[in-house]
Amino acid sequence: MARMKFLCDAERCIECNACVTACKNENEVPWGVNRRRVITLNDGVPGEKSISVACMHCTDAPCAAVCPVDCFYTTEDGIVLHDKDLCIGCGYCFYACPFGAPQYPQQEAFGVRGKMDKCTFCAGGPEEDNSAEEYERYGSNRIAEGKLPACAEMCSTKALLAGDGDMVADIYRERVMRRSGRPSTWGWEKAYGAGV
Repeated sequence: MARMKFLCDAERCIECNACVTACKNENEVPWGVNRRRVITLNDGVPGEKSISVACMHCTDAPCAAVCPVDCFYTTEDGIVLHDKDLCIGCGYCFYACPFGAPQYPQQEAFGVRGKMDKCTFCAGGPEEDNSAEEYERYGSNRIAEGKLPACAEMCSTKALLAGDGDMVADIYRERVMRRSGRPSTWGWEKAYGAGV
């Protein structure tokens, strides 16, 4: 079974925010929530890089590990989703996630947190596929239609890759080999040292 993953190629990202706009439009994301955002590393410094960040649908998701009501679950495709009926809005997942994926919508009065919202890899939620209720609560279910997430399809430079993790890795590996060098993903030198 395929394990669905995202990967953002920092060498190709031009910080156009098309992925952010596509996500908001496709899923009618609540006000104050950005399921996907573009972050610039070393902004204003020569060699700055931009990457598109959202839920990375981790194999061993820290958000699921800390949730006291087990509202997070992983599909057969490896997509980490959450059930808003079970969510109590405690915020543990927000603090556990290294990518800042789970967020509170800003629709309620001051001090009211509500239910968490996060990237669904355009796979909807626990309701019936492509039902009106699923769309209203979780957004579009493009995966059930055999499509990729809207953010990846909208990326004009194909910096944001989505799909089967093995295929995504093969595409990225081929790009790195064509560039004839080491991968320049964010954090490579910190993780593996400058001489690797």
